[in-house]
Amino acid sequence: MKKKRIVSLVCLTVLISFIVHFLKEDEKLKVVVVAKSLDLEYWRIFESGAKKAFNDFDIDGQVIAPDSINPIRNEANTLKKVLRQHPDALIVTPMHPSVTIPVLMEYKKNNIPVLFAGRDADWKDKVTYIGTDHFKLGIMAGELLGSMLQPGDQVAIIHGTLKDHAEVERLKGAKEVLGKAGIEIATEQLGEDRFGKTISVIENILQNHPDIQGVLATDDLIALNVLKTAEKEGLIIPIVGTDGITEMLEAVDAGKLSATVTQNPYDMGYLSVKQAIKAVKGEHVPKRIDSGVDILTQDNAKDRLAFLNNRLYSRVEKFKHFLYELL
Repeated sequence: MKKKRIVSLVCLTVLISFIVHFLKEDEKLKVVVVAKSLDLEYWRIFESGAKKAFNDFDIDGQVIAPDSINPIRNEANTLKKVLRQHPDALIVTPMHPSVTIPVLMEYKKNNIPVLFAGRDADWKDKVTYIGTDHFKLGIMAGELLGSMLQPGDQVAIIHGTLKDHAEVERLKGAKEVLGKAGIEIATEQLGEDRFGKTISVIENILQNHPDIQGVLATDDLIALNVLKTAEKEGLIIPIVGTDGITEMLEAVDAGKLSATVTQNPYDMGYLSVKQAIKAVKGEHVPKRIDSGVDILTQDNAKDRLAFLNNRLYSRVEKFKHFLYELL
């Protein structure tokens, strides 16, 4: 009889422990991040930073993205699905504010704090914007390109869609500083198709403006396209990008480019989660948090590459990459 009681007591203790553990798990803050895209390396770096914060702060966190940024309703539809989960906080990259902000108003009605990360938009009820100061980024990119040229030199600017506020701000900053340096902007061209896919326009630019002595691209995929064409033509000119993805850093590390400008999407992801926790707890959150911009040269590109590769790839993926490089 005693043994039966002891067994029952042990079972009850285990059951209570399990219930307590389950309840504690259930008490974790739930933070959902809706990013622009997880197909692009830049946003996978952002995701890695957010996931590190989930782990560090013991958060029930999730990073998702629409299947595609087009049609523009995709982001709004994704946000509607997330709302049904009733997270404690939402972090979002508002790519199409005109259609997403009406959905975000529903979050406000449900007392769910909304933080913008990576892209800002004009909405008074957001908690904060965490990300790059894109005007400052444009100034730094223009200054870097200008430092490698002489007054009177001609450059081309190749940009993404001007429906993106970040692109507009980068262009504004770059043009302002290049103008002050006496650098002539021979042409500005769109380097994306209407679906946001990178297209090559540098061949036409070189034909129509053979005196081009530098190129500023408002994202790294465009800059890499320019670099490949320049290499094919045997042309050595400074090319400046603005993101800091690994392929661009590899080009700098290998001496194909002397320098480039980089954002900090990893820090952006990490900081956005950290601020979301503060918002849920009712603590003060600054209205704008700059995740910073860096200039990468051969002196520091290798360290940044090692940092990113450690966070982007699993051990298996690193080994596969090593074998691929070996072969």
